[in-house]
Amino acid sequence: PAPPTVATEAEGLRLHLSSITSTGYKGVHADRSRFRAEARVGGKQVYLGTFDTAVEAAVAYARAVGEYQPPAPPTVATEAEGLRLHLSSITSTGYKGVHADRSRFRAEARVGGKQVYLGTFDTAVEAAVAYARAVEEAA
Repeated sequence: PAPPTVATEAEGLRLHLSSITSTGYKGVHADRSRFRAEARVGGKQVYLGTFDTAVEAAVAYARAVGEYQPPAPPTVATEAEGLRLHLSSITSTGYKGVHADRSRFRAEARVGGKQVYLGTFDTAVEAAVAYARAVEEAA
């Protein structure tokens, strides 16, 4: 049978995934047609309840062990050096055309129908400024 599809987050909590349990969640076990959640709290195994779905049980486990959703991504500047920076919800840097490159940031832009390398920078904002300049000059 195919492995179950598992959610990684629910109710603002990061769920603990497991490749060992049949449910796909740490601390969650199938119990007849329902799902049992247990967690080790203060060195003791604690029964957390029986739930209708594996996700509900995984949420109970996440609450018991105190795991919350990862912190929000860092805030990004919307303007720098008099330029409007191009924000992106897709890239990990938060800026269009800016990508993490080891410990630095690479900027690329589409200019005249071609992808153009703009450079590698120490900060994401510096790379975003280079992208904004290239897009402004091309317009």
